Amino acid sequence: MTSIRELLSQHGLPGENGRLDAEVLLCHCLDKPRSYLYSHGEQAVPTGQLAAYEQLLEERRAGQPVAYLTGQREFWSLALAVNEHTLIPRPETETLVLWALDLALPAGAVVVDWGTGSGAIALALASERPDWQIAAGDLSRGALDVADLNRHRLGLAVRLLQSDWGAAFADANLDLVVSNPPYVAAGDPHLYRGDLPFEPLGALVAGDDGLDAIRRIVVDATRVLKPGGWLLLEHGYDQAVRVRDLLEEAGFGAVSSREDLAGIARVSGGQRP
Repeated sequence: MTSIRELLSQHGLPGENGRLDAEVLLCHCLDKPRSYLYSHGEQAVPTGQLAAYEQLLEERRAGQPVAYLTGQREFWSLALAVNEHTLIPRPETETLVLWALDLALPAGAVVVDWGTGSGAIALALASERPDWQIAAGDLSRGALDVADLNRHRLGLAVRLLQSDWGAAFADANLDLVVSNPPYVAAGDPHLYRGDLPFEPLGALVAGDDGLDAIRRIVVDATRVLKPGGWLLLEHGYDQAVRVRDLLEEAGFGAVSSREDLAGIARVSGGQRP
């Protein structure tokens, strides 16, 4: 039988994260934390778990994202279920969560997350602000099923609605709208790299310039935000100026952008007068 140490030394996964990917996949098969791999390196891997691990390695070599292979990704220290119906939550989106938490919203603030996917943003906010009234919408039924699973697993109070951006919120009086919408331009070469070819295209692409969804959200938000309410939007690495222009043209004040940990202007927002 093959030991944990031997398996990891011969994983054969490409890229600088190949070893890490192999460790995550083996932990998934063994149902053990990564620390176990190092404290039990000489432990033999049972035949059934070895076969499952080798199958996952093969799928990873074919390009399948690790998060889809394990069915899970951590975001804001929350273990979230993910699948092919949802984007894989990424660290830069935590910039949006941090900004939302910095806002001086009233107790019981009414907050919505449009295009929620796995529910990552809405659930992160609910974990920090249990007094807020948080709802999350998505047009994809498959994505909402994943968000529903996550809210029940985590025991967090988030209301879910099937909605085309703000369409289901016609009578709302909201304090905050947050969104990580599609913002990649059609034909962008990044769509064919890394995990993106396996993620849902409708959650990635938004027209020829990548801003179609953001334009729609800005319009919908002006209708449902109360005076003084905020809109915060994640966007592409080179879209901050254009998104701020859209917000200002729609009448938002206090328009600005925030950088992610890589120093990229990743989130822009403004306040309805």
